[in-house]
Amino acid sequence: MNVKIEESWSNSLKDVFEKDFFKRLVTFVRYEYQNQEVYPPGKEIFNAFDHCPLGAVKIVILGQDPYHGQGQAHGLSFSVRPGVPFPPSLLNILKEIKADLGVDMPPSGDLTRWADQGVFLLNATLTVRASQAGSHQNQGWEEFTDEVIRIISSERENVVFMLWGAYAQKKAALIDPKKHLILKAPHPSPLSAHRGFLGCRHFSQANQYLREKGLEPIKW
Repeated sequence: MNVKIEESWSNSLKDVFEKDFFKRLVTFVRYEYQNQEVYPPGKEIFNAFDHCPLGAVKIVILGQDPYHGQGQAHGLSFSVRPGVPFPPSLLNILKEIKADLGVDMPPSGDLTRWADQGVFLLNATLTVRASQAGSHQNQGWEEFTDEVIRIISSERENVVFMLWGAYAQKKAALIDPKKHLILKAPHPSPLSAHRGFLGCRHFSQANQYLREKGLEPIKW
């Protein structure tokens, strides 16, 4: 399988690409794209990797599934294309940034500007059928993205992992807490944001940590 992915990631993941589970995943994903409406567009499956090389990763924000509405997903967790209305979880993220840092609500929900600064916007599952949330779960994507998290933990230092909600927080087991900062909060969805996501101040904490490590903070 000739996986088109940014070179530093391609080099670090080359052994993963040879594993049986990944070959089965590729077969499944190819079939789905040929026979179903699947998001994001194929060329954007690895958008998070392409915008944020391994050596540039400062912060990891972990989502679960891509958005399954037409024209929303473009390969970055929580992000939507310019002109698309803000989904509720993204709206709560931006509200928290405003409360935490005083940064005004942006005109667009496109978070590419974060990715280009070193915010790795990773979904646990990288593809989904239109209008069918969770439809590509348990096909191998989670195994693949767990490997990605392990690689960041082992090959990098001083990365901030923002783990929101119970699903993301399970991934803490893959991360070395002696080398990295792990921040946990409830998920920003309207169902749980009021239970501690709003007011978590993760964005100021992350920037403070980066400054302490001599790294450039993120312009949220």
